[in-house]
Amino acid sequence: MNPAVVGGSVTLSLSPPVAIKNGNWTFGASPVLIFVEETQAVFPGYTSRASANVTTGALTLSLLTLADSGVFSVQSNDPVLKASVSVTVLEPVSNVMLSVNQTDLMEFTTSAIIRCSSSGSSVSVVWMNGSSAVQTSSRVQITDGNFTLTINNVTRYDSGPFRCYVVNLVSNGTSDPVNFTISYGPDNMALMVNGQSGTSFSAGSNLTLLCSAQSSPPAQLQWTFGGNPLNTTGRMFEVFNFQVQQSGSYSCVAFNNQTNMYSSITRYITISKSRWTLFRSDVASG
Repeated sequence: MNPAVVGGSVTLSLSPPVAIKNGNWTFGASPVLIFVEETQAVFPGYTSRASANVTTGALTLSLLTLADSGVFSVQSNDPVLKASVSVTVLEPVSNVMLSVNQTDLMEFTTSAIIRCSSSGSSVSVVWMNGSSAVQTSSRVQITDGNFTLTINNVTRYDSGPFRCYVVNLVSNGTSDPVNFTISYGPDNMALMVNGQSGTSFSAGSNLTLLCSAQSSPPAQLQWTFGGNPLNTTGRMFEVFNFQVQQSGSYSCVAFNNQTNMYSSITRYITISKSRWTLFRSDVASG
């Protein structure tokens, strides 16, 4: 098979080369041209498109169309020979584009549907997520002749960028990327006290509580003590000169206003009295 591109040209030659004094070329049952030494005659439909090398009999066909796909044959009486070759004319890949059902998605709830379109004939499609080829699974399906990618119940790792790569035997093309905004969380929370996981401190200590949560968009953080809201928001809560009566459960409550989900983490902080040693000095008087 000889692949060729629409609008291009192709030369069909005998291998090994043979000196041919006369012969004719046909396409299927239709004549293309005949040649006798220096003279050649081109049949309608191939005028200004077909020519033969008068030495080797090679056929050059230009301004190719999809209709030129098929079997070309050459036959000669001097020397006696007959040979055939198959030609496939392909439209080059172009206009590779992606379309999506939506780009704002919710983790574990919504699905992404990406459709690839292109011009070109006899194409193959490969889907890419970043630099890796997309692999199908129970959640990920590639259908419609590989032109549609469906990701069911998206996760936070399905944000992309997604591209489709389209190729045939004569050319290739890649779409612009598509990225998804996936709302998720809050989850995987962490709460550190003075940079450590320990929660026992001496009275008079200055404590800094730091809260974190995986969330998109970023979660709103509210602090509570014993289940009661404190007048403190944000990832940091500071208390100076901590006293025994302030011992108890401190919680960081996270809320995502897109997923409408809450999550919390609690630490029970224990404050113990400072231990002081009292020295007595007795002074004798006379």
